[in-house]
Amino acid sequence: MTDRLQPEEMVSRLLNAEDILLLCHKNPDGDTTGSAAALCHALRALGKQAAVFCADPIPSMYSYMQIPMYTPDQFTPGCVLAIDVASIQLFGDRARPWSERVDLCIDHHGSNAGYAGETLLDDSAAATAEILADLIPLLGIEITPLIADCLYTGLSTDTGCFKFANTTARTHRTAARLMELGARVEDLNPLLFENKSRALMEIERMALAGLEYFFDGRCAVICLTKEQIASSGVTPGELEGITSLPRMIEGVQVGITMRQLPAGSCKISVRTIKGVDACAIARRLGGGGHNQAAGCELEGNLENAKQAVLDEVEKEFRRMAAAQEEE
Repeated sequence: MTDRLQPEEMVSRLLNAEDILLLCHKNPDGDTTGSAAALCHALRALGKQAAVFCADPIPSMYSYMQIPMYTPDQFTPGCVLAIDVASIQLFGDRARPWSERVDLCIDHHGSNAGYAGETLLDDSAAATAEILADLIPLLGIEITPLIADCLYTGLSTDTGCFKFANTTARTHRTAARLMELGARVEDLNPLLFENKSRALMEIERMALAGLEYFFDGRCAVICLTKEQIASSGVTPGELEGITSLPRMIEGVQVGITMRQLPAGSCKISVRTIKGVDACAIARRLGGGGHNQAAGCELEGNLENAKQAVLDEVEKEFRRMAAAQEEE
């Protein structure tokens, strides 16, 4: 198991590290991307060699982060650092040369599997970016407008533009500080939350066309085949934007988004209302996450995977009913 570090101890490790490779999780979202970019810029400001690697392409919408991406001819990693990655399975196959020797991890997922040598974990943080907003100044590095943009991206996307239940007073204070330090909120918010490509609109149309309800309407499920995803032209990063769709429906307590990956397995995203444990549902299927937002990956066809997920949703509803009877 990993050794848990305090922020000051992580700072010491980073100051002593050289040739640092920062690993994102596959299907990169705003938090793993923004957090890795921000820390990479900070480490380079210290004069260190540092670069970012992700098994999947970073969405082009994040090009403003100016992310220094890793190529093998740059350096041989002396320190491998995972950013916002809860388990080793989330790195992806292309990261395998380094994912099995992760030295350090910075994360906010309570379900973190403890795969790294040492871990800075704060599961009270709304995003890993929230942790780094406090950590980077401890390195003696000023948060520049570019770093502020990166951190704001992670913070805002992991909170659904500050609408999700993980948003706290600390989150708002951090966002305000990043704005004061130069985060271009007026430009970033439309890019991150309003603009949609035609491909994303098409995949949303397909998803809603196949929407199904279960358990008297308390659970809504959307499924997308790999053929549908390919025909829409949507990018992996854009697909993250549909995970909240089924939970937005009135009366739905559990929203499930299932999408078939190119190799045939199924990526499952679970979104729930307060009081319904999304992480418990995902954990029993080999995944993890947060109380109201979690996920996992299952082998097999969509129908079998859907039944496995629905079985776990039913168990969670039964647990809730039993708890209410005891009150």
